[in-house]
Amino acid sequence: VVDTLESAVADADYIQESVLERRDVKQAVCLEIDRAMRPDAVVGSSSSGIPASAFTEQCVKRARFLVVHPVNPPHLIPLVELVPAPWTDANIVPWLREQMEAVGQAAIVVRKEVEGFVLNRLQGALLNEAWALLEEGVASAADIDLTVSHGLGYRWSFMGPFETIDLNAPGGIADYARRLGPLYHAIALARRDLAPWSEALIGKAEAERREKLSASRLGERSTWRDRNLMALVAYKQRTSV
Repeated sequence: VVDTLESAVADADYIQESVLERRDVKQAVCLEIDRAMRPDAVVGSSSSGIPASAFTEQCVKRARFLVVHPVNPPHLIPLVELVPAPWTDANIVPWLREQMEAVGQAAIVVRKEVEGFVLNRLQGALLNEAWALLEEGVASAADIDLTVSHGLGYRWSFMGPFETIDLNAPGGIADYARRLGPLYHAIALARRDLAPWSEALIGKAEAERREKLSASRLGERSTWRDRNLMALVAYKQRTSV
């Protein structure tokens, strides 16, 4: 532990910036890091949706900066998204991916800057559909959660959407796409005019959740989540392929 940012980063090979998810805050801190870091150091930002080009452009060493986005809780979920800015040194990404994998991270490379990157765009698509189903009265928040925790989540805990559908049709992914592609296209067309989550809808979800779990027990439930994640991590480490 040191008293100043300069002392923290001056001799570092790699620096992780994890300040507030605000462009102005990140920009100010990155400029400080830029002044104090070694010319050959690498700086990763924990930004979960703001691209590095939005807050590193003024840095003298901007070619050494990129987004390195972990997933919450980061000490238990190993995924990290590597998102270079247009000016990030191309040699950094393969080097950093190798370094992250060496310490047990599952690093993915986001080849171009898009808002939300990969993880939050996927999560956002599911969330938007969940909110819409709740608003339309198709199912309760608890039953929508159950669909993921005891349905989709079982498969998704060890394989992604493309591998899932590749194994869900006799002829693999192309067979699945031909069989069910029209259905998913129709579903997507039905959601082209998604409205922002309204205060009334948020209140409805809040009421359902607080009936199931009081606000005073949120910390307790978070601990329960972390313990289950620990068990899952241990299992995956024993059975990974």
